[in-house]
Amino acid sequence: MPVFQESCAEQIQAQTIVIIHPGSKNLRMGRASDVIPNTILNAVARKRKPDGLVYSDPFLPPLIPRTKELTQAMEESRLQVSHTLQSCLQSDGRRRYATPPQQIAAFNRRVNPEIQTSSICEWIKNEDDIIVGDDLLTLNPDSDYNIHFPYKRGELNVHSGPGGSLRAVLADLKTIWEYVLIKKMDIAIRDLKHYRAVLIIPDIYNRLYLKELTTLLLCEMGFGGCFLLQDHVAATFGAGLGYACVVDVGEEKTSVSCVEDGISHRNTRVRMDYGGGDITQTFFWLLQKSAFPYKNCEPSNRFDAVLLDQLKRDSCHVDLNVCGSQEKTFIVKKPNQPIEQYTIQVGDECLIAPLSLFQPELFKVTGTHNVHIQKRSVGDSEDPHDENYLRETSRRGMKENLEQTLEMQEEAANPNVAGEEEVNVDNVDSAPISLSAREPEAPRDFVVGPQQVLGLDHAVLQSIDRCPTDDLKRKMYSCILVVGSGMKFQGIGTWLHNRISLQIPYMYRAEQMDVITLPKDIDPGMTAWKGAAILSCLESAQELWIGQQEWEHIGVRILRERAPFMW
Repeated sequence: MPVFQESCAEQIQAQTIVIIHPGSKNLRMGRASDVIPNTILNAVARKRKPDGLVYSDPFLPPLIPRTKELTQAMEESRLQVSHTLQSCLQSDGRRRYATPPQQIAAFNRRVNPEIQTSSICEWIKNEDDIIVGDDLLTLNPDSDYNIHFPYKRGELNVHSGPGGSLRAVLADLKTIWEYVLIKKMDIAIRDLKHYRAVLIIPDIYNRLYLKELTTLLLCEMGFGGCFLLQDHVAATFGAGLGYACVVDVGEEKTSVSCVEDGISHRNTRVRMDYGGGDITQTFFWLLQKSAFPYKNCEPSNRFDAVLLDQLKRDSCHVDLNVCGSQEKTFIVKKPNQPIEQYTIQVGDECLIAPLSLFQPELFKVTGTHNVHIQKRSVGDSEDPHDENYLRETSRRGMKENLEQTLEMQEEAANPNVAGEEEVNVDNVDSAPISLSAREPEAPRDFVVGPQQVLGLDHAVLQSIDRCPTDDLKRKMYSCILVVGSGMKFQGIGTWLHNRISLQIPYMYRAEQMDVITLPKDIDPGMTAWKGAAILSCLESAQELWIGQQEWEHIGVRILRERAPFMW
């Protein structure tokens, strides 16, 4: 009987916890008791003022003008991947073969669309000032709305254009979250004091943004409590793993870090500014090289962006047994236009596009892609004992200790002149005894190649290399967890496994290396959301919750005590 009561209590608790996982493209949000979350486009359209500036965030990472040098560099990278594929073997031991792009292009040039029926889809006629989520897809592009995605490249989309201030981005998030609560979850805003929220944050976080997001949840929206959880830590809970090197490929970013016992090791974290959307644009570039017959395709148009994304999902893979050309069919549907059906041939571009994760020079079609690490805190006036303060005081303490040691050594060497000379504390840093060795290690930059882009396999190897002990490195090499919606290609886990296996230092080679791409048969895009739902109901999570009143009274300092990561 007591077991029954406990399970009932847990179930009631799970129904009053809201898990929020915002991404650069989609928002996943639902109760901890839900099997799957509500998933909507993480975007909002706001009606422009009569004299307002026009602004619209793109649905895919925008293409950049291709110079002769850029095209040549990308072509070299394409040929490199193509030659690698030709040297691979099929599962029966035969060499792979590929249909020449010229032959595929000759077929595609002869393709004419089949006109099916007149479109039954129409532009939505909306008089609302604000439109949220998937309704944006059928919003007339000529209408006077500005479109905003609150997240870009895995971080808050703060920019200098209209609606790009931090206040405006937070207002967009509030609008989208309240829309889901009311329309999808049937929760009234006035009742939020009876609910608690878990916000899944990036593994590489900005402290200022976290402070503002916590204020948004507790003070502006009125949740009764909340806590923040890093996405990679949540992913290990969702996959049921005690430790893993987590590889998270989203729509606009790819991140890697090593997680053990619910802790993401700071120095192992890295984020690259490329993801599934960049693979889509690379795939489109490859299709154009094979005379893509849908000539009016424009990735900046949201209908074509959705079409290309779907074509990528249906066509791309890393199955080495698939050789030669394949026929694919796709349908172009646009409001107030005839529906067109195309049948095209595709070849190895279906493998080259996903493999651009390992040959990221191909992503230059969408510009430069920065590499980010977790930077040290620059200090916070509201938090007098933050990381900056602790580091400086520990340095001061070490200087004083060193000063005393030097004085004692000097007295022992020169007992007659003791106390006559002062030790110059300003020069202590250059003393032979290394102070920095006793401080928290400063984050090292990840080494990028001559093309200044970091490939996925090199990111994993360098992340694991930054683990503090050899034993932990060995564990991380034995378990690599792939999550996120940007890498759902058949066979890519095996390719990643092989690339890592060839480069692991001999001393760390484990008996078995697992690359998990479908943890517990959950959609990898939902693994982190599921993990946060599981964690939020554990007894050990009860001490993580931050209440509205304590946040108002204590502020950001409480994050240092309660956050399940190093503040």
